[in-house]
Amino acid sequence: MKKNILGKTGIEVTELCFGALPMGPLQKNMDLESSTKVVAHALQKGINFVDTAQMYKTYDPIREAIKLTEINPVISTKSTASSYDEMERAIDEALSALDRNYIDIFFMHAARVNEDVFEVRKEALKCLLDYKSKGYIKAVGISTHNVKVVELASQRDDMDVIFPILNYKGIGILGGSVEDMKKAIEKASEAGKGILIMKALGGGLLLNDYKKAMDFVRNIKGYHSIAVGMVSIEEVDFNVNYFNGIYEENKMPSLEGNQKRFIVVESLCKGCRTCLDACPNLAMEYNEAIKKARINVEKCLTCGYCTASCPEFAIRAI
Repeated sequence: MKKNILGKTGIEVTELCFGALPMGPLQKNMDLESSTKVVAHALQKGINFVDTAQMYKTYDPIREAIKLTEINPVISTKSTASSYDEMERAIDEALSALDRNYIDIFFMHAARVNEDVFEVRKEALKCLLDYKSKGYIKAVGISTHNVKVVELASQRDDMDVIFPILNYKGIGILGGSVEDMKKAIEKASEAGKGILIMKALGGGLLLNDYKKAMDFVRNIKGYHSIAVGMVSIEEVDFNVNYFNGIYEENKMPSLEGNQKRFIVVESLCKGCRTCLDACPNLAMEYNEAIKKARINVEKCLTCGYCTASCPEFAIRAI
């Protein structure tokens, strides 16, 4: 599989990155044994890059897959922490749970955050940079849906890697259009930033247009890797084959079979609106008539962030 160096970091990664979000409790909620097997299979098939996050709660299967295969991949993780202490705890958690003495890439997890993110989270960023100087983190970056944040990050010396959203329909992009995001990514890459793309398949909404969606992202300038969420050995094989130049359309149903959607259980919803702030794509809406939240399925990225935010556990994946 093709490999690229992430900007000026010196970190070499496969073009296909294993996205660990879908197998965790925010989405499919796979058991440890099953999820470990999928990650291990991905490593054995040649994927050397795994993306996770504190919120995803998928450190355990990644750790166990590394033990099982004795293959040590590049790992990126992220945290929504805004203070120094919170970020320090997030770093310690990642190091301990992954059983590693360093993290390759640590992102500020800022999907929906605006251009003031670097001011609002300056203490969290300071923590990341301190831990980088001590050797516990190799590269620091930001994950975002916002075009303007990508533009700002590309101009900052403290940002090594940028993790933007991009797909041909513009699903989830904030602060600009698809073309705006493409230009921002190209400029960031020219500035020496590593570029990892998320949501090329629109959180599963573009699975029926798999090849078109993937070809679109792979034809832009400047990216180094594309994170794709996977929950089965069949999905791993399909994606690895595609990135190795083999497209098997007849095997697409194995991917579609794992599509999911989220619902709000109205009897449990207390109308607190917490989920509205958590949704990175403004897919959560509020029905004033009944004082309940609802999900706009046409906007939903199926990321599951709303489920983690709900204090009543009223949002479920089905």
